[in-house]
Amino acid sequence: MGGTVTLKAVLFDRDGTLVVDVPYNGDPQLVRPMDGAREALQKVRRAGLATGVVTNQSGVARGLLSVEQMHSVNQRVDELLGPFDVWEFCPHGPEDGCACRKPEPGMILEACNSLGISPEEAAFVGDIGADMEAAAAAGARAVLVPTEITRREEIEAAGSVAEDLGHAVELLLAGALDEQDAPV
Repeated sequence: MGGTVTLKAVLFDRDGTLVVDVPYNGDPQLVRPMDGAREALQKVRRAGLATGVVTNQSGVARGLLSVEQMHSVNQRVDELLGPFDVWEFCPHGPEDGCACRKPEPGMILEACNSLGISPEEAAFVGDIGADMEAAAAAGARAVLVPTEITRREEIEAAGSVAEDLGHAVELLLAGALDEQDAPV
């Protein structure tokens, strides 16, 4: 993991990582933070790191929610857990062949570009194998936080696995703080 490259940002998957996964959610009132999400994000921000959200939203391509509904849900996530420094979303379906949909690295690369950092200076926290694959393809660090939908083979393939969001942040900050002067 990372060597001497200083961590500058932690990017998060939205559904199943930051907020409880409600499939194809278009209703901001259904947004519920995952246990410990606020505290984990506060730790990242207190450490001086940027935060961002990187989310596949194939419900848009499938016609199950509108772009406006997706934005209203993202806005609610930002109200509850933000402010985030960067948001990246992919409205495409799996068959669209885009470069942004995870496991492709496009959104992570774009988020890093927006933040003015290299992918090696970022970490990505997600709940499924596609999240880990996208981070690896982008050259970012990755931590898997499994949920009940995470498959065993995804857990086995992940380089770094945390029991929850707080633990994922602890792992990342411990590595980051070893490589730079820790704020007191």
